[in-house]
Amino acid sequence: MSHELLRQPKWRVIDQSHFGPLFDAKQSFAIDDALCTAVGAGQSDAVVRTWVHENTVVLGAADTKLPYIDEAVSFLRKEGYHVVVRNSGGLAVVLDGGVLNISLIFPETKHKIAIEQGYEAMYALIAAMLAPYGARVEAGEVVGSYCPGSYDLSIGGKKFAGISQRRVRGGVAVQVYLCVTGSGAKRGELIRRFYEIGRQGEETKFTYPDVVPGVMASLSELIGCELSVDELLLALWRTLQSLGGALYSSVLDGEEWEWYEQYWTRIVERNANVFTKEPMEDING
Repeated sequence: MSHELLRQPKWRVIDQSHFGPLFDAKQSFAIDDALCTAVGAGQSDAVVRTWVHENTVVLGAADTKLPYIDEAVSFLRKEGYHVVVRNSGGLAVVLDGGVLNISLIFPETKHKIAIEQGYEAMYALIAAMLAPYGARVEAGEVVGSYCPGSYDLSIGGKKFAGISQRRVRGGVAVQVYLCVTGSGAKRGELIRRFYEIGRQGEETKFTYPDVVPGVMASLSELIGCELSVDELLLALWRTLQSLGGALYSSVLDGEEWEWYEQYWTRIVERNANVFTKEPMEDING
C-alpha cells in the first residue's frame, strides 16, 4: 500500500523521540504549528517529525467542558501524569515512553489536500511499516476506545493508534500516536476513570466515549513480540526511503524559532485559562 503524499522527493527529519521527561507536550504542538508555517511558506521541504512525551494525558477542548473536570484532572495528576490541552480537536489520549508520535507535514500551497487524503496517507505509512511483522492494519472507528475516530488503526479489532490533523498557514500536519509497548488496557482504564470522575453520572451536551479498556492494545501485545520505539523509528525511515524519498536530519532554524515562540505563547495561555488553579510553568527550551 502506498500513497501519493508519501512520495516526497525530500523528507526533512526532525527526531525528538529521546528528549526525556522535561520535553513538554505543549512544545510539540507549538513546533508542529511552526513547521506548518514554514512548509506552507515554501521555506521547508515536507517534514517527518517523531516525538515521545513521558506520562502525559493530552485533552481536547471538549474534555475541558466535563462537569467535574477539576476533579478528573486532579485524579490524573495523582496518578503521575502531566495534563495538557492541545490546540486542536479530538479527545483525551495517553502519551508515555512506550508511545511513538509521528507528524507528517505537507505543503498545501499548490494543491489542496483533502482531509481524507491526509488520513489515508498516514494509514498507508503505518500499514507499510508494520507489513514486515505480518500485521494486517485496519482503519475504522473502534467503539469503546478513547479518542475514537473514523481512522482508528487496529489489528484484530483492537486499537493501537489514532490519527489527527491540523492545518496552519498553508501547511498540513497529519499526526499519529502509536502505542508500541506497555498495556493498552491499562492506558484505557486510566481514561475510563478520567471520564467516570469527570462526569459522575451527569448528562452532558457532548457525548463522551464509554471507554472499554479491553479494546485497546499495544503493538507488542498484538504482534506477539516485544517491539521498541527505536525499532519503529527504523521501520519508519526504511519505509520512507523505499518510496524514493531522500531523508536528511534537521532542527528548527531561523525564522522557525520566532514562529515557535508565538505558537508556544498561545498554547501556554490556552492552558493557563483552563487550569487557572495551577501555576504556569514555562519550560520553553
